[in-house]
Amino acid sequence: MQATNTVDPAEIAKFEAMAAEWWDLEGKFKPLHMMNPVRLGYITQQIAAEFGRDLNTPTPFKGLRILDIGCGGGLLCEPMARLGATIVGADAAERNIPVARIHAEKSGLVVDYRHTTAEAMAAAGEQFDVVLNMEVVEHVADPLGYLTACQQLLKSGGLHICSTINRNPKSFAMAIVGAEWVMRWLPKGTHEWAKFITPDELFKLLANARLEPVDRKGFVFNFARFTWSISDKDLSVNYVTAAIKP
Repeated sequence: MQATNTVDPAEIAKFEAMAAEWWDLEGKFKPLHMMNPVRLGYITQQIAAEFGRDLNTPTPFKGLRILDIGCGGGLLCEPMARLGATIVGADAAERNIPVARIHAEKSGLVVDYRHTTAEAMAAAGEQFDVVLNMEVVEHVADPLGYLTACQQLLKSGGLHICSTINRNPKSFAMAIVGAEWVMRWLPKGTHEWAKFITPDELFKLLANARLEPVDRKGFVFNFARFTWSISDKDLSVNYVTAAIKP
């Protein structure tokens, strides 16, 4: 199988420039740190339900091989390692990998971090029980090609969890004007509104990539409480999907 390349070099350059700040709770990745408990709650519940695991046990994901594609500094890899998973963190931005490795080592965690792409791993025949694909698809050059590579990385019956940002006037106001221009949580230009994907579009892309979408929820930010929560109905800005490889 020949590996295609869906990496957008301009997008990679944005995150290369911010790599050193991944674990700074008040830095450029503050929005992800704030969202992370909600993301983790959804991810762990979906994995537990799909594989019949008890989250009340010390290492419920023992025996599961999980890939976090676009892992950044390891904000999701480290919790997965603590839950017992064999975790691979892959990122096309080379500078993210040493930051992630050093933090994992300091935390006493074993994570297999790699500077690579989904396409290259699929071409190498890598297989996983779960692929985490969080806040990445809106940054790639070819969403369908990228999701197809993620599908190829899954074992039959495997679980794919993908989050991204809706495309509508509200998402422009909140994800770009609010987060980048007003709050300055992220550098201006981090996101391109035209590359955002609606939930219906993502479901169609997943189906075209031969994945079976089974769930979608919204991640909702409450400015009054300054907290994130999960919603069954409000997918207007940030949202997450779960899909199965038949």
